[in-house]
Amino acid sequence: MSDTNHKVISLEYNLFRDSAEGEQIETTVGKDPLVFLSGKGMMLPDFEVNVVPLNTGDTFSFGIESDKAYGPRSEEAIIELPQDMFMQEGKLVEEVKVDNVLPLEDQNGQVHPAKVKSINETTVTVDVNHPLAGQNLHFTGSIVDVREATAEELEHGHVHGPGGHEH
Repeated sequence: MSDTNHKVISLEYNLFRDSAEGEQIETTVGKDPLVFLSGKGMMLPDFEVNVVPLNTGDTFSFGIESDKAYGPRSEEAIIELPQDMFMQEGKLVEEVKVDNVLPLEDQNGQVHPAKVKSINETTVTVDVNHPLAGQNLHFTGSIVDVREATAEELEHGHVHGPGGHEH
């Protein structure tokens, strides 16, 4: 018996700032489609609500307000860290440059992208806000394929095969 709440959805999308006429932030057109397993919390909830009911060949265009996307920008997410966190052989690693994005791992092993804001005498100031925090988003695109998830995919919680995660 298949669980109809869990589908493997492949889609092409364009992501714009504010509206379909806004600045394009990202696209999968001309690249591999986005493939995800619905109902597993992999995508923004409002994104899933809009694409899960669609069928292969359907198109979509919808907006998501910033609070339902990546939330507001937070000043608390701009943090100063000791420079020794970024030292190797007595000097700052070369990736530590203003505007570079570095992968920072928290105490739970989760990796967060951190944008370097400034390099001070003994600290490095980074912004760990999501790059799209505070932004209203608008998605357009089309469904490439929809299929029921396999038992193995449901058990592992991710897609297997083309476009998915292989072990």
